[in-house]
Amino acid sequence: MGTVVQQTVYAPDQETAQAFSAQAMELLWGLEQKEISWRLDTSEVYRANVTSGSEGGFLLSEELAGLLELSRRSEGAFDMTLGSVTRLWNIDEWAAENGAEGFPIPSREELARALSVCGYEKLRLQREAGDQEEKGQCRLFLPEGMQLDLGAIGKGLGLSELTSMLEGQNAVTGAVISLGGSILTYGSKPDGSTWKVGIIDPFDKSSNIGILSLEGQWCVSTSGDYERYVEVDGVRYHHILDPKTGTPAVSDVRGVTVLLKDGLLSDGLSTACFILGPEKGMALAAEYGAEALFILSDGEVVLSEGMEQYYTAIR
Repeated sequence: MGTVVQQTVYAPDQETAQAFSAQAMELLWGLEQKEISWRLDTSEVYRANVTSGSEGGFLLSEELAGLLELSRRSEGAFDMTLGSVTRLWNIDEWAAENGAEGFPIPSREELARALSVCGYEKLRLQREAGDQEEKGQCRLFLPEGMQLDLGAIGKGLGLSELTSMLEGQNAVTGAVISLGGSILTYGSKPDGSTWKVGIIDPFDKSSNIGILSLEGQWCVSTSGDYERYVEVDGVRYHHILDPKTGTPAVSDVRGVTVLLKDGLLSDGLSTACFILGPEKGMALAAEYGAEALFILSDGEVVLSEGMEQYYTAIR
């Protein structure tokens, strides 16, 4: 997933903790290979993209169908059909190389062509009859040239799957698992103290602007323009693309943190809320029962009412 995985696992003994850690990594590798990668022909996204323009379509999993619903409810602020645009920019790869020399900024014509095959509203879903309908599956029909990209929610999907894995066993009594900007807390510490999750200061990534104090199972997802970006001639080109323009989102927001039990939704919502801004973003988070924290470009921190009970400012 192009990120660092960190695990703190509480179990009766070292052997049990290490065994769980290994299983967690195996699960994440499996998600990359079987579901979210657009590069690997073993993944669901790759196989769906191959059917672009076909008459037969693709039988979609319940999870991906739910993401299409998030696209609709966010009015496209989160849009999983931006594959052609994200590959045109290729910001993640350039940012990983820590250099901007030679970074190719797409032309208006290139962006227009890429955007012409994007847009969740262009998708067609057909509910399957019989047993498949009971499972909630749909057949997805992608227009010619459209490509799905789950880069914005891959880590959240990982958190959801890890939560299910933890709930299916009794040996691990507590854990904190971090997939880059997405964090899962589960169970409790031996001393009964709360989980502490730092909120990075977008103006100084070496420090935190505040702390979330959490009990039990939560998913914390953060999106910001300071995470993966390339700077060219004083302009920051970050990885959060606005589906309306095909360019890095222009916003009064520097970072958004979403708190929810569901990792997949928390990840998708943090991206959508960044693009929508604090007013519309807060309304969307509320629709899903999520709590949200916005750090604005002037340094102001805006919290949902429910987030206030978990957040402590430290600067």
